[in-house]
Amino acid sequence: MEYNKIIKAKKSLGQNFLKSKSVLNRIILEGEVSKKDTILEIGPGKGALTEKLLECAESIIAIEKDRELVEFLKEKFNGEIKSGKLILIEGDCLEFKLDKKIKSYKLIANIPYNITGAILKKFLSESIQPERMVLLVQKEVCDRIIARSQKESILSISVKAYGIPKYIMKVDKKLFNPSPKVDSAILSIKNISKKNFEMVDEKKFFEILKLGFSHKRKVLISNLSKLSDKTRLEKIFKDLNINIKTRAENISTAVWLALIQKMSEK
Repeated sequence: MEYNKIIKAKKSLGQNFLKSKSVLNRIILEGEVSKKDTILEIGPGKGALTEKLLECAESIIAIEKDRELVEFLKEKFNGEIKSGKLILIEGDCLEFKLDKKIKSYKLIANIPYNITGAILKKFLSESIQPERMVLLVQKEVCDRIIARSQKESILSISVKAYGIPKYIMKVDKKLFNPSPKVDSAILSIKNISKKNFEMVDEKKFFEILKLGFSHKRKVLISNLSKLSDKTRLEKIFKDLNINIKTRAENISTAVWLALIQKMSEK
């Protein structure tokens, strides 16, 4: 059949097609995909994960930027598209706007690695957030998000401000076609919400967070002194039991939230 034709991965689009059934099954398992779920899939590629999702979920919205792959998927999933079970969208996921009628969905995908940060930022900060994410990402990025080195980053704090990330398993680079230069990992993010921003302004939080990490070699209080009087900052640090010699990478998301809340008070 036509959909079995050979399609070469495009490096410019960060395409690496997963060929491991066991990894696909683990992604479905971690997503706890059920017949009541609407799934958003970014970069379905040749449809290996899409096929598994169609077996388990109520409906799939798949966004694919590559026109050649869109045509391939139209043929492969002709019946599912006709029935409405699969909605295939040709376009850029970073410009995608979710239908307001959809109140609950899960984001499950083998995403293009070159836009991992942008995807996380867009969908975690959306007005309609996914209830859960299960993503195949670079292992190094997954390690940074969960702060495996015990050092936080703008990326790790940003993700943890919205949900609970978890490293699920390493995925060897040999399990992809073509093989990327680095290993991958399955990242799960559960309990996604904006509850942390009920007391702290979301925009202000990220502005101050970025400033806190602006000079990694400087202590946090020095970076933040551009925004507030140092004497006031010293009092806030004391009230929150933060050592004045602490660097941005050494404090948790909860402490960041408390610190920024205090700094925002008049």
